[in-house]
Amino acid sequence: MNIKILTPEYVVFEGEVDSVLLPGKNGEFHLMKNHAGIVSSLSGGKVKLFAKSIDEAYAKNFTKENENQTEVFSYTIKSGVVEFNNDKGIILCE
Repeated sequence: MNIKILTPEYVVFEGEVDSVLLPGKNGEFHLMKNHAGIVSSLSGGKVKLFAKSIDEAYAKNFTKENENQTEVFSYTIKSGVVEFNNDKGIILCE
């Protein structure tokens, strides 16, 4: 699935991931391939990308974590909104 993370200043990330964990207003939620379309507000917390690797141009924006042998790349946000449909997602955040 393709995810794009944008702030008012720059593009934080754009690329393919296996899934993404987001900090929702009512708790974390996980978007995976073939997830139903959704638009949701986000609260402060970590956006976690589950992927084999990410492009070096974006790696500087992320903290690399390991969870159960899976590569996880996290980016901390203050708030935002996500729109996800047809395996494409846009996260607008600050």
